[in-house]
Amino acid sequence: MSPARRHATTTGNLLYAQSGGVTAVINATAAGVIEAARMKGIKVYAARNGILGALREELIDTSKESAAAVKALRHTPGGAFGSCRYKLKSLQDNRTEYERLIEVFRAHDIRWFLYNGGNDSADTALKLSQIGKTLGYDIRCIGVPKTVDNDLVVTDCCPGFGSVAKYTAISTLEASLDVASMAETSTKVFILEVMGRHAGWIAAAAGLAGEGPDAAPHLILFPENPFDENAFLAKVKATVERVGWCTVVASEGVRNAAGQFLAEAGTHDAFGHSQLGGVAPVLAALVKQKLGYKYHWALPDYLQRAARHAASKVDAEQAYAVGRAAVDYAVQGMNAVMPVIVRSSDAPYRWKIEPAPLTRIANREKKMPKSFISRDGFGITQAARRYLAPLIRGEAPLPYGKDGLPRYVRLKHVAVKKLLKNPPG
Repeated sequence: MSPARRHATTTGNLLYAQSGGVTAVINATAAGVIEAARMKGIKVYAARNGILGALREELIDTSKESAAAVKALRHTPGGAFGSCRYKLKSLQDNRTEYERLIEVFRAHDIRWFLYNGGNDSADTALKLSQIGKTLGYDIRCIGVPKTVDNDLVVTDCCPGFGSVAKYTAISTLEASLDVASMAETSTKVFILEVMGRHAGWIAAAAGLAGEGPDAAPHLILFPENPFDENAFLAKVKATVERVGWCTVVASEGVRNAAGQFLAEAGTHDAFGHSQLGGVAPVLAALVKQKLGYKYHWALPDYLQRAARHAASKVDAEQAYAVGRAAVDYAVQGMNAVMPVIVRSSDAPYRWKIEPAPLTRIANREKKMPKSFISRDGFGITQAARRYLAPLIRGEAPLPYGKDGLPRYVRLKHVAVKKLLKNPPG
């Protein structure tokens, strides 16, 4: 790896922003950024609601937060500073936005910009890293990895994934015990729909709940495999006849042989991605119509990525580590890089952080390797288990109050005084 490097500097302010869908541990990354910067005497501003906050000059002064509040971010889910789904166009297509960002950076002496997100955020960080020289302003941009989808390339895994994987495996195990208890006179088929538009990493994690032909989940549906209705129904029927019940875990992005989403809703989000309407009810209706089995289905939706009470210790530690590393890379003068996780050993599990160029990461997508999916297409292999198992290990305890609820932190969000006029629109 050969990260782009300029002259190192320790003067100026740092701007941190969160982007895309948040996770159970993204705030641990924020804590890593703020604590590392404070140790170097650097003031950290946070953009309210991601890149939109930078465009609107809506900045938060994190120096007004106590050390205890910043530390508490390590166990608080959600995005402490607000996130957004907003993709910058190219400099040629929308020069005005870039000029506005540089105007804000210049006004507040921002010399480092850290963007914490997934694929689209890596693209934004890369674009910003390239415009400083064009527009005459010295700025270093670091992409900081985050995504429950685990689909960033180069990095071994993505902060946020280990915790959603743990939640998914636990939920699959617990719900399956419930179904097994009731199968004699009630539900025969349970379908759990999980996130994953193009990559089946989260669905694959459900496979950690059990091993063997009779252990749940009995079927996992991956976006990487075209949905075969006949094979699906035959597998469900055979499982119910043999075991007495059946648990199915399906990625939201399951497609048919023609490449169409089974759950296509016909709308799109701010990044242009198709909005999916729910594959679980589609599969449940199929089971009812073709096999006549009583069913239940569940859609954890935000619950799976917000479940800090079930977070993986490994995931929480990695999320914090990439935040600290991002600050180190920035002050060393690096530009257009991302701190990535490098696995050096499966057993015992060992990992480290290294810089990787954003040019190798932005606008690319890591899908499940064929070697991770079982021959029949409905399960995971031992290779997948070796990869996944270490990522969900360990617990990350929470402080609880007398009311029995977790003690999550709410920041002051002291606004930085605006120095510019608001942009039009």
